[in-house]
Formats: sequence, structure tokens, C-alpha cells
Amino acid sequence: MGGCGHGPGVLVPRRRGCYDRTMAEAIAFDTHRFVKRLTESGFTEKQAETLAEEHVALLNANLATKADIAAVKADIARVEAGMEALRHETKAAIEAVKAELVKWLFGALIAQGGLIVALVKLL
Repeated sequence: MGGCGHGPGVLVPRRRGCYDRTMAEAIAFDTHRFVKRLTESGFTEKQAETLAEEHVALLNANLATKADIAAVKADIARVEAGMEALRHETKAAIEAVKAELVKWLFGALIAQGGLIVALVKLL
């Protein structure tokens, strides 16, 4: 229920004893029933309402909204895109190092062959 009526649904305290539903929240918490049960078991109405308000605040502070989930998904997508770009950069760097290594290896092989030929001629 809207306004100051108490009813099932996720409720957010507006002022003492008056709650409104929020559409973003996804858990049902009947504050009227909660307050009624606490007062029946010995709590004063003020104690019960305060406890209900704190429960609602705790629930609302710890629930993820659809917007929160969408933001996390967008963050994950950005991280994944960054990882993919980094993977491509790393792969390109590895290929460049491979090409440089092959060039040095052939250069060293030719130098070694020349050294061997020179040593054979000296002997």
C-alpha cells in the first residue's frame, strides 16, 4: 500500500509509523505484522516501530537493485573488453619477440658457421 497504510511489500520508512513501497526492492517485509507481533510479545509500540525501521533500513541498504546489477554487468563488460585488448596486445608483443629471436638466432647461427670455417682454415 502507498501512503501511510501498512501492508506487505518492501517498505521504506518515511516518518515514524508511515511507510511507502519502493519498486526497486525485491523482498517482501510486512512492517505492520512485524510491529504487531513484537508488541504482542512485550515490546512497546515505539520499540517495535524503531526495530521495524532499522530492519527496513538494513534490508534496503543490502539489496541490489536492477540498476545496481546493470551497473555491475556494465563494469564486467568493460573489464572483459580491457582484458581482450590486453590479450591481443600481449599476443602481438609475443609475436614481435619471436620474430626478433628468430632474427638473432639466424644471425648467431651464421656467425657460428663463419667462426667454424675460420677455425678449420687455421688448423
